[in-house]
Amino acid sequence: MNETAIFQQFLADKNLKHSRKRDWILEIFLRIEKHLTAEDLWSAVRKKHPSVGFATVYRTMKLLCESGMCRELIFDDGTTRYEHKYGHEHHDHLICTECGRCLEVVDEKIERLQEHLMKHHGFSPQYHRMDLYGVCKKCKDRPSRRRTG
Repeated sequence: MNETAIFQQFLADKNLKHSRKRDWILEIFLRIEKHLTAEDLWSAVRKKHPSVGFATVYRTMKLLCESGMCRELIFDDGTTRYEHKYGHEHHDHLICTECGRCLEVVDEKIERLQEHLMKHHGFSPQYHRMDLYGVCKKCKDRPSRRRTG
């Protein structure tokens, strides 16, 4: 099933109204392959559909999380971002503490080590999330940073 059909079925199962505005929000969210705040998404949606309000985007993102289409991420800066979940493989994150850039990374060795640690300590794996913080190459190589740091 595609994302739109899954979301429409989720709404029907919850006895929630299907609306064009929710469809527009989902369509634009699915086109943007990056970690977005509700404000980022609202800005993108407004360009094409100015009648869509921020509250509608925010509530729709909560529903998309409930439906399994996306997941909420809150990094150390405290900002809530959303990323695609359905149809996307598990990944971890590298986050720049200076510019906020976020890279998705997959490393099979790390995944195996995490599974080993869970089993070694008697845990039944359900899910995990790993976020690594540092300074990205672009920020590290900035001339202003090299002089002071």
